[in-house]
Amino acid sequence: MTNPTPSKYAMAFIFLTVLLDMVGFGLIIPVQPALIKTVGHLEIGDASIIAGWMFFAFSATQFLFGPALGSLSDDYGRRPLLLLAVFGLGIDYLITALAPSIFWLFIGRTFAGLCGASYVIANAYIADITAPENRAKAFGLMGAAFGLGFVIGPAIGGLLGAFGPRVPFYVAAAVSMLNLVFGWFALPETLGKDQRRPFDAARANPIGTFKVFASYPNILPLSLLMAIYFFGSSVYPAGWAFWGNAKYGWSPEAIGVTLACFGIVSAFVQGVLTGPAVKLMGERSAAMVGLFMAIISTIGFANSPNLTLVLIFLVLHSPEGFVHPMLSALMSKEVPADAQGELQGGISSIMSLSMLFGTVFFTQIFGYFLKPGAWVTSPDVIYYVASALFVTTLLLFLVIYRPKPKNMTAN
Repeated sequence: MTNPTPSKYAMAFIFLTVLLDMVGFGLIIPVQPALIKTVGHLEIGDASIIAGWMFFAFSATQFLFGPALGSLSDDYGRRPLLLLAVFGLGIDYLITALAPSIFWLFIGRTFAGLCGASYVIANAYIADITAPENRAKAFGLMGAAFGLGFVIGPAIGGLLGAFGPRVPFYVAAAVSMLNLVFGWFALPETLGKDQRRPFDAARANPIGTFKVFASYPNILPLSLLMAIYFFGSSVYPAGWAFWGNAKYGWSPEAIGVTLACFGIVSAFVQGVLTGPAVKLMGERSAAMVGLFMAIISTIGFANSPNLTLVLIFLVLHSPEGFVHPMLSALMSKEVPADAQGELQGGISSIMSLSMLFGTVFFTQIFGYFLKPGAWVTSPDVIYYVASALFVTTLLLFLVIYRPKPKNMTAN
């Protein structure tokens, strides 16, 4: 039978696993240029091109294999898949630390994309043990792990990178293996054998996942909303550093400080305020508030003349952290218990694919509108484009998702 109340140690393992996934993503940011230059004997321009394709390999792998991991967990249970993903992430860090060539760096990033999809199973685990009305708060806690990881990852990478670009990955590998040992003893299974569903390859591939969503009311429209939202929000990883340097002349230290502020605020909102927001407004209204503030903040960034206003809009931007957990919670209510892993796999694919193409899109937009031949030359165009995407998401959300009448099941 499913264990409805796993110990606090199990919840700590889930939180730590998601945190380490994001730490691994952020870890490479400050040391990636030096690592690629060292391994490939390349100049900085060529190294940046390689880094772009490495991001493609990472995101494409998450898109392709996220649904399969979720569906496998619906068949074999959450525990073995989670432990396997944590073990694989530790191996990935070792591959990257020992990489003798660019080819092996690509192998490491591809493996990281595969094992980094462990949050798919983590979210299914959360759905198993959390009542529907509490899932938004629980998913917000997972979002907090993402935010904290984005703060801790670059910080660790920057500090340990002073001892060499490979050192952070040795440390991350050791931490992952310690987490594996912790999880081996602390993590119970939450999906009873009577609730499992045999693995079906047709349902586990990304396109197959989208087709399956069509059988559940509201899932496909909400998936479209989530795709547009993540496409728009990819403006931050794609353009923040370049925008700050082009507009304000920010140093790497200034970029790091603003990214740290970004992560801290996001972690606080998703981990602390999501639950109260649900109680106060409900998932639908909280998602609307988040999208509205996303619109305001992107316009604000585009029109900020200095760092002070940028930091103010970073704070105003924080309710955007409601959007992902609220949409995830709304979607989780539309599928049965034996499809939660499949649902989270589909959400992972949506996020990875949207961020993948969004990052490429916004980097191209940024580059084009800095060229002399563009009809307007400005680094701010990317934020106006992102704002238009958030407006589209909000309008579609108002049209597509309408709350069910409270008395509809009275008869």
